[in-house]
Amino acid sequence: MPQPALFAIDIVAVILLVFGLYFPRHRRRDLVAAYLGVNVGVMAVASSLSTSSAGTGLGLGLALFGVLSIIRLRSTELDQHEVAYYFCALALGILSALGGGAAWHIPAMMALILLVMFVGDHPRLFRSYRRQSMLLDSAITDQVALVAHLEQLLGARVHSAATQRIDLVNDTTLVDVRYSLPAGAGAALRVATTTTGGVRR
Repeated sequence: MPQPALFAIDIVAVILLVFGLYFPRHRRRDLVAAYLGVNVGVMAVASSLSTSSAGTGLGLGLALFGVLSIIRLRSTELDQHEVAYYFCALALGILSALGGGAAWHIPAMMALILLVMFVGDHPRLFRSYRRQSMLLDSAITDQVALVAHLEQLLGARVHSAATQRIDLVNDTTLVDVRYSLPAGAGAALRVATTTTGGVRR
């Protein structure tokens, strides 16, 4: 497939990734420019180096190093799904710069990336499962008692409770909790949020 056609497909794919999947679901405006910039930048660098004596391998190495540096040296916290979108934007750019092979191969791989993100980051996938950090107003050293206390507070089944810090002086416990809401709790929460006019993520 001609390189300009692959570039056009890449632009369409990253627009679908960012404006069709990421932003409607997560509403983080600052990462829109980051994803678009990573995609187009990697596409430009990799396609330029693929025609030079440096070779595609160097281009891919530089692209991966650049994105990993951005993620490692970030000034704001990124969730795991946001890191996944970073790598998808990177992969789309690299695929468009590779060229060659069957005419359908690269567009099919791009479509597969979009499909995986559509399903894997869908709001209805494991929607009853939650994760959050909680600061409890008591120092609890017993794991069984901690889980029971958390289940009572959350009204949910706790699957994991990892204690981050126990402060015996101030009588507090910082814990990372992973839990699932009972059936129907998610729908009830959405109805209550709509009734009170709250903003739902």
